[in-house]
Amino acid sequence: MSESNFIDYIKIFCRSGNGGAGSAHLRREKFVPKGGPDGGNGGRGGHVILRGNSQMWTLLHLRYKRHIFADNGTRGGAQQSTGADGKDIVIEVPIGTVAKTAGTFQFIFEITKHGEEKILVKGGRGGLGNTHFKSPVNQTPRYAQPGEPGVEDWFILELKILADVGLVGFPNAGKSTLLSVVSAAKPKIADYPFTTLTPNLGIVSYRDDESFVMADIPGIIEGAHKGKGLGTRFLRHIERNAILLFLVPADSNNIGEEYEILVNELRMYNLELLDKKRVLVISKSDLLDEEMMDETRKDLPDIPGVFISSITGQGLATLKDMLWSVMNK
Repeated sequence: MSESNFIDYIKIFCRSGNGGAGSAHLRREKFVPKGGPDGGNGGRGGHVILRGNSQMWTLLHLRYKRHIFADNGTRGGAQQSTGADGKDIVIEVPIGTVAKTAGTFQFIFEITKHGEEKILVKGGRGGLGNTHFKSPVNQTPRYAQPGEPGVEDWFILELKILADVGLVGFPNAGKSTLLSVVSAAKPKIADYPFTTLTPNLGIVSYRDDESFVMADIPGIIEGAHKGKGLGTRFLRHIERNAILLFLVPADSNNIGEEYEILVNELRMYNLELLDKKRVLVISKSDLLDEEMMDETRKDLPDIPGVFISSITGQGLATLKDMLWSVMNK
């Protein structure tokens, strides 16, 4: 997916429908001159609903349609006829979409399953007809309830990529190259920082026709939790990954220190990210001989780790085995 087509943050204005007014009709027929009240209820106003769609990966379709209005309910009629409900507006969104209020950024709900529907803005209730107000004291009420007005407000939709494995690393660490060789994904690859500006997804084939989804997250730099670099714009995508695959290149000045900086950025952004399973990968390991690898292992953190080279294919089969094992523990 091209970078211009990947939209993971959108602000939309939604308005639900007004409820229809109740009817104050009195029954009048040729031989029933005083038939009493028979006014029906008004119809409900239309809702604005979000529905999960597993075939969608972006909020691009909402970029040019930011004002969404549901229909109003119709008024009640004679013979206790209930007015028609206003037509609901259903917005298809990718799985992993989070809805928040625009003013306070308050979390409303999250769409996590295909076909799941949740009401973003409720339509107004229809008013009661005059039949509901009949009593021994007032047998011919000539009034009914008006419909309840709809609700309108600005909302924020944020997409958090769903993936089994999320690649975490500094810019130019080799994340995109790794994704391109273990899956059919074709991310942009170049020898300069911040080549990847949007998350890329790839399906990694495993033994016995199994597979898992890997996400290439744009590079993190020190201070990202404060908004530096690409900042918090893409840190949220890491929240939805089951395993965090830390990628540190073999030509790094200090592999252990780089790993700790990455972990600290996640800690400062969201402490719960540290509860996720972690795997450390030393990329570009074709630059190291066996003696250098043994020396490097002494300074690595106590988590599952593997030396790989996306160019020569070194360690890629071991990496897949390790990820599958950690995933299914």
